[in-house]
Amino acid sequence: MPWAVHPSRNDARGIAQIVRTGWYRAVHVKSPACRSWRALLTARRMVLNKLRDVENGVRALLREAGLKLGTPGRKHFPGRVRELAAPDPVLAKLTEPLLAIIATMTRELARLTRQVLAVVRDEPVCRRLMGVPGVGPLTALAFRATIDRPDRFRRSRDVGAHLGLTPKRYQSGETDVQGGISRCGDELARTALHETAHSLLARGRRWSALRAWGMRVAKRRGMARARVAVARKLSTILHRMWADGAEFRWGEEEVAPAASA
Repeated sequence: MPWAVHPSRNDARGIAQIVRTGWYRAVHVKSPACRSWRALLTARRMVLNKLRDVENGVRALLREAGLKLGTPGRKHFPGRVRELAAPDPVLAKLTEPLLAIIATMTRELARLTRQVLAVVRDEPVCRRLMGVPGVGPLTALAFRATIDRPDRFRRSRDVGAHLGLTPKRYQSGETDVQGGISRCGDELARTALHETAHSLLARGRRWSALRAWGMRVAKRRGMARARVAVARKLSTILHRMWADGAEFRWGEEEVAPAASA
């Protein structure tokens, strides 16, 4: 019986040939600390999303009974629900188990948030990144855990593309169509940066060159596009601050020239 090459040996030769031709590239494996931080942030976001689902379910129950809950804060949510449901014994009986679930999830969400704050308190990179307006502990830790090492990127503006914050583009012949953002990167960091951009533009009070630039974009192209543009610029700024060990530059506010007499 002639000798036959084992299939695994053929596979090994094929993989070696592919590696030699450059078809495969090295893949970055995040450090254990970054994987742990991402797991913490993912768990917190999961609890938050489920909490919102239950709250919306309670709103739907009240709405079916013709009761409008309004927009009470999370602290006053249970009291307002009990107040509206009290005249209807059946509705009150239905909402109590849901309010108990909400209370438990709120408590666990607070516990996970405290764990995030404890990590950020001891992480110097996160504390530096929080010097950027709008960047809080969650965004700083999400960015830190996703990027892991700043030297992975040759240029800071490549981070936006890595996180899926750059526009999709379809080119074929004379066709050149630019669409929305690719969303091909890490959702955790992308969402955090988008929320930070919204906070900076909608609720920012202190002037900065970054916010001024974002407001000019909003005036030309609308707030939705401005949020994406600011999120992309934030990814560049945060990476450069991390790589250089620099602090955020607020810039100098331009003073309008005095009107001539």
